[in-house]
Parts: sequence; C-alpha cells; structure tokens
Amino acid sequence: MEYNLALIGFGNVGQGLAEILSKKASLLRDQFNADIRIIAICDLYKGSIADPNGLDPQALLDHINEKNDLKEFPAPYKDWDARETIENSGANVLVELSFTDLKTGEPALSHMIQALTSGINVSTTNKGPAALHFQKLLELSKTYGGEIGVEGTVMSGTPTLKLGIHMLAAAGVNRIQGILNGTTNYIIGKMESGAEYADALKDAQIKGYAEADPAGDVDGHDAAAKIVILANLVMGQSMTMEDVSCVGIRELTRDQIQSAKTKNQRWKLIGTLENINGQIQGSVKPIKLDVTHPLYGVSAATNAITYSTDLLGDITLIGPGAGRIETGYAIIGDILSFLH
Repeated sequence: MEYNLALIGFGNVGQGLAEILSKKASLLRDQFNADIRIIAICDLYKGSIADPNGLDPQALLDHINEKNDLKEFPAPYKDWDARETIENSGANVLVELSFTDLKTGEPALSHMIQALTSGINVSTTNKGPAALHFQKLLELSKTYGGEIGVEGTVMSGTPTLKLGIHMLAAAGVNRIQGILNGTTNYIIGKMESGAEYADALKDAQIKGYAEADPAGDVDGHDAAAKIVILANLVMGQSMTMEDVSCVGIRELTRDQIQSAKTKNQRWKLIGTLENINGQIQGSVKPIKLDVTHPLYGVSAATNAITYSTDLLGDITLIGPGAGRIETGYAIIGDILSFLH
C-alpha cells in the first residue's frame, strides 16, 4: 500500500519521522507492505515544497541541517500554504504537526477537517484537536472514509492509546493514573536531589525539556489535555478541559519533596481518571506516592501510565513521552494501523 504523506510542520517531530523513513523505509515495505513516502511539506517558517514523486528524507535532513529551512530545496512545487498543500499535493495521509493550541485547537483543527472531508487519512501528535474536538473528527472520519490516528498525543511513540483502546477493551478499565508530563517529572527529580524549583526549571529549559514559557507543563495543562484524550478514547467519556481539576507544581517545595524522601515516598504530578459516585472524574495534581505504587520508580523525563482493570488488575506501561524519533515513531504506528 502506498502512503503519500503531506506534513504540516517540519520541526523536531517531522524531522524525526524523516529520519525513521531514511533508515527504515525498506523494512516497512518488506515487512508491512507499507510504501511510506513524504511528498509535501508545509512549514510556516521553513518553507513549503512538494513533489508527487517523493522527497528524499535524508536529503531533506541534510538540507535542513545546512540551511535551516527548505526554501532552496529542489522541488517542482513551492510556496503552497497549508490549505493548498492538502488540496493539491495528492497526499493520502495528512501528518499534522503544527503548534498545539489547547484553547481552540487551531490551526491544526482546520487542517484536519479539510483532510478528513476529502477522505484523506490523518495522523497527528497535536494534543489540541484530539483533546478538544476528537468526536467531531471521528464523525468526519466515519462519514468520508479517512482514518484518524492520534497515538502520539499522549505518550509519544509509547503505544498508550492502542493498549487501552484495543488490548484492554474487554478487561474493563476502571481507573487510569499516569505520569504524563516528562518535564515536570524531571523538575521534581532535580528537586529531590536538592535543587530549588527555579534552578530545576532552568536546568530543564537548558536541556530542552521545558519551553521558555513553561506554563503548559508546570501548571498541568499538558497533562490535563492527555487526561481528556484518555477519558474520551479509552473510557468513552465526553470530557472537556474544563472538567479536569488541575493543579501544577509551582507550589511544590523542595522541603516537601525532601521530607517525603525521608519517609521513602515521592511526589509526582499525577493525572488520574477514576469513578467517583458513579461518574468518571479527571484530575491533575501533585501526589505523594508510597514505594509500593507502580509509578513510584519512574524518574527523569520518562512517562508512565497504569491502567487498573477488572480482569487483569493493574497494567503499567513505561516509556518515552517525548523526543524527535520517539514521537516520529507514533506517526509510523498510526499509519500501520491504517492498514487494518
């Protein structure tokens, strides 16, 4: 099967996807009968190019490394905006990688609607549309025949959603808890080692874990969006961001963290979905975990999730929650799921 990709956005995740395809394209063809090619890229800052015969992924990476944009990259079509790229490129998969807006989901939402109403498959790592408008997107997918994949929105390439939706569907998922933001987990770990919050945050920013404006991470909004996605996709809810009680880590002190350490406990920013008085409720807040808790030992920028089930008890999945190759792999996972 040929999968011709149009990428909206060519930052870390798009480049990670190109790197995977430069190394694994033949394996994907041979083992999965999936001929995956990038035929168009539209990036607000790096430029827009398209070639129906395919764009060589290694050449794209080499050019980006040398020029830092694609404006001089040889291609028969250039300077299309996102709408023109989706309409004119001939892609049968839109890979939506533009910036995340957790208030409206735009501009990614409009890109995805355009693609789905044209019967084009969509894969995204963009939390905004998945958290705010997934049901609408799913309805468009069913109406017009395009598949939609959002695996990379929760724990990067770690197959969190596929595990919850498919493998545990009959096990009866009754509670979900997760460390769903690697930035805050890293900061808390540094504070556990003795750093003050401000110093730990600065270190996370230097290492590229935290943005210059870290509010989305440290105030819990990123984790809250993932809780909404898990609630709606795994537990069949109609949850919104406003439904999630959200407290970040700004008020968590080094003294609190050090005190817990002396009692063999650890603070973690935990996202939770649980049944309270017959209703699934979502929260994100710092929680003090005992050593027996399955998420106690998850350190650094790693993510983890525990599905509590009726038939299997607790199932814990630990893996990377960020990274260019790791998140790029989520796109590959979505595309391979389109085969079935």
